[in-house]
Amino acid sequence: MTITDQPESRITLENHYVNTIRALCMDAVEKANSGHPGAPMGLAPAAYTLWTHFLKHNPTDPSWPDRDRFVLSGGHASSLLYSMLHLTGYDLTMEDIENFRQWGSKTPGHPEYGVTPGVETTTGPLGQGFANAVGMAAAERHLAARFNRPGFDIVDHYTYVMCGDGDLMEGISYEAASLAGHWGLGRLICIYDDNEISIEGSTDISFTEDVGKRFEACGWHVQRIEDGNDVSAILLALEAARAETEKPSMIQLRTHIAFGSPHKQGSADAHGAPLGLEEVKLTKRTLGCPEDRDFCVTDQAALHFQEAAPRGKRLQEEWEALLAEYRKKHPDLAARWDVAISGEMPGGWDADLPVFSPADGPMATRAASGKALNALAGRVETLMGGSADLAPSNKTIIDGAHDFQKGAYDGRNIRFGVREHAMASIMSGMALHKGIRPYGGTFLVFADYMRPSIRLAALMKLPVIYVFTHDSLAVGEDGPTHQPVEQLPSLRMFEGVTVIRPADAAETAEAWRAAMTTIEGPVALILSRQKLPILDRTVYPPAENLRKGAYTLVETDGEPDIVLVATGSEVSITLQAAEGLASEGIKARVASMPCWAFFDKMGREYRDSVLGGEETPRLVVEAAHPMGWFKYLNKNSDVMGITGFGASAPGNVVLAKYGFTADNVVKGAKALIGR
Repeated sequence: MTITDQPESRITLENHYVNTIRALCMDAVEKANSGHPGAPMGLAPAAYTLWTHFLKHNPTDPSWPDRDRFVLSGGHASSLLYSMLHLTGYDLTMEDIENFRQWGSKTPGHPEYGVTPGVETTTGPLGQGFANAVGMAAAERHLAARFNRPGFDIVDHYTYVMCGDGDLMEGISYEAASLAGHWGLGRLICIYDDNEISIEGSTDISFTEDVGKRFEACGWHVQRIEDGNDVSAILLALEAARAETEKPSMIQLRTHIAFGSPHKQGSADAHGAPLGLEEVKLTKRTLGCPEDRDFCVTDQAALHFQEAAPRGKRLQEEWEALLAEYRKKHPDLAARWDVAISGEMPGGWDADLPVFSPADGPMATRAASGKALNALAGRVETLMGGSADLAPSNKTIIDGAHDFQKGAYDGRNIRFGVREHAMASIMSGMALHKGIRPYGGTFLVFADYMRPSIRLAALMKLPVIYVFTHDSLAVGEDGPTHQPVEQLPSLRMFEGVTVIRPADAAETAEAWRAAMTTIEGPVALILSRQKLPILDRTVYPPAENLRKGAYTLVETDGEPDIVLVATGSEVSITLQAAEGLASEGIKARVASMPCWAFFDKMGREYRDSVLGGEETPRLVVEAAHPMGWFKYLNKNSDVMGITGFGASAPGNVVLAKYGFTADNVVKGAKALIGR
C-alpha cells in the first residue's frame, strides 16, 4: 500500500509516520494478548522525532562506539522500541514483531540486552534504565576528556532516556538524577512521559509533586510541553536540550496514554492490557490506519524510516575517517583507545600486584584490597570507581588520581555519596557503554540496597566489581544493623555473580586478579574490617589456588578424620582448631573455600579431593547464615554459622559469643566425629 499518489503536507506525513508506530505497537500487543499498548501510543510522536531527526546511530552496526545511546527506562513500553528498531533497519524483522513476547523471540516482554540488536540495556524494573543512562552519560564524558583532542572529537555522542511516572516514583531515579545534576552531564537528555497514569489509576492518588521543580532543584535544565503530539514543539525542545551543555536536560512531555483509542485513551485500562480487537479497529479508524490490516507499514513509511540506515552508515564512515587521522596524529592515544573500547587487559596489567607475606601482617583484607586496587590502577587505565561515601573504610581510592567531577571528567575516583542503589546501576551503565571497568564499594550489609541492580547486572553478564567490606560480626559495636548475616549467602544465590571471600591478604590479591579476568558477569569481593593473619605460603599452598574455588591448606597422612572448610576470616581460626585436634591425635584436613562459583566448575575428582569421601565428616565454619552450604555436605556434616542478626559489642566478643573460636571449632569437630 502507498500513500504517495496525492501530494501530502509535512504535517500529514508526520501524522502518518507516527500512527504507523502506534498501529505496530497495538498489533504486537494484541496478537500476543499481553503487554502494554498505552505508553507506546502516547510516546510515538516523541520517539518518531528523536529517532528520525536527532538519534545518531547505524542500524547495520549497533555496536558503533560513537553512536548515541537510547534507553527505554519504562521497559514495559518495549513494543515502542521494537517498532523503532524494526522500522529503521535493525536486524529485527516483521516476523519478530509479530512474535512479541513469545518463546525464543527477539522481542521479549521487556527489552533485554544481548537478545535484541539495538537494545542498550535490560529494563523493566522501573528506574533502572534511568540510572543506567546516567552511567552511560558519565562514561561518555570521561572518555571524551581522556581521548578527545583539538579537531578530533572521537567521543561525541548523547545519551537519551525515556522514562515515565513509575520510573520517577522509584527512589533510584532521584539518587541518579541528583548525581547527574551535580556532575553537569550536559549530554544526558531525558524525555519524561507525563501521562499521569499508573497501574492503579490516576497518579494523583499517590504522586502529586512538581517533578519539573524537583529536577530543577537537582541541577537539571527542564522544559515542559503541554501537547505530546506536537512534533514541532518536541523538535525544538530537543534542539534546546542539545544546546544546553552545562546541565542534563529533562523534557516534561504531557501525553495521553493510548492516544487515539476512543474508549481507553487516558485510562489505566490501557496501561498493561491489550485494547481488544474491536477497540484496535476503532482506534485505527480514528488514526487513519487500515482497519483490515495488521502490522501494516506503507511503502511511504517504510522508505522514510529506512533512511536511517544509509544516514547512519555515512555518519559512521565519517567517524572512522576521523579516527584514522587520529591514529596518525595521536598513535599512542589511539592504541590506548583500542584497548579501552575492546575491554581487553593491557600487557603486564597484573605485574605490580602485591605479594604478601606474614612479615606484612596481620592485615585486614579490605586494606590488602586497597593495595591490590592501586597496583592494578597504575596499569589498567579503564579501572574507575569509588564508594557510597565510604571510601576511607572500603579502601577504594585510587591514589594519585583526582575525582570525577564537573569540569574534571578525566578523574577516576567517583564520589557516589550515600547512594548505594544508584551507584550499582550507574556502574552497570558505564560497563554497558564500554571503555570503563567500573567498581564500587560499600559495607556488605548495604548490598541489600543494591540488589535490583546486582540482579540486572548478572542478567546482562556485566563485568562490574563490587567491593563489600565489613563482612561479618566482627564489625562489632555498630551492632546488628551493620553486621551482615544473610547477605553473603543471598549474593551467592544470584546466578552469574562470582562471590569471593578471601582468607588473607594473599588471597585478596588473587581475588582481584580473578575479578579483572572475569568478564561474563559481576564479581563481589567480600572483605574483612578486622586484621587477619597472612598465611605463610612457604608452609601452605600458594594463593593462586583461589581460582579453583577451594583448596586444601592442611592435608593429613591418610584419610582425614574430619574435613574443616572455612572462608574469609574464619580460615585462620579453623587452622588453629586443626592444630588443637592434632594435639589430641585427630587428623583434620583444612580447606579454604573462597569462591563457590569457581569450585563448582571444577571436576568431581578435584572436588572430592578437597571435601573428602561421602562418609568423612565435614564441618563448615563461616560467620554467616548457613543457607546454601548443604549442597557440599554429606550425612555426617554440619555448618557452624549464624541465625539471627548479631549484637552490639566489640567484634572479638561478638564472634566469641556466637561460637567463632578455635576451641568451639574443636568442640564441634569432635562432636561430629563422635556422632
